[in-house]
Amino acid sequence: MILYSPLWKTMKEKGVSTYALINKHKFSNGTLHRMKQGKAVTTTTIDDLCKALKCTPNDILLYVNENEEADLE
Repeated sequence: MILYSPLWKTMKEKGVSTYALINKHKFSNGTLHRMKQGKAVTTTTIDDLCKALKCTPNDILLYVNENEEADLE
């Protein structure tokens, strides 16, 4: 399972709001909503986020084995 919790932490650390991603970097509100819901996004979206936030995919997403998910909560 892919979790996007690192994205929100990275955005906070870099001082980038969802408003900035939508208006300055041209991400759709729908894409960010999908990520908030934990739904799939394309690798192109991940690449674009890395460019906008000047980070790596590890700063945006986290893979967790579904059996280990309960340990993270």
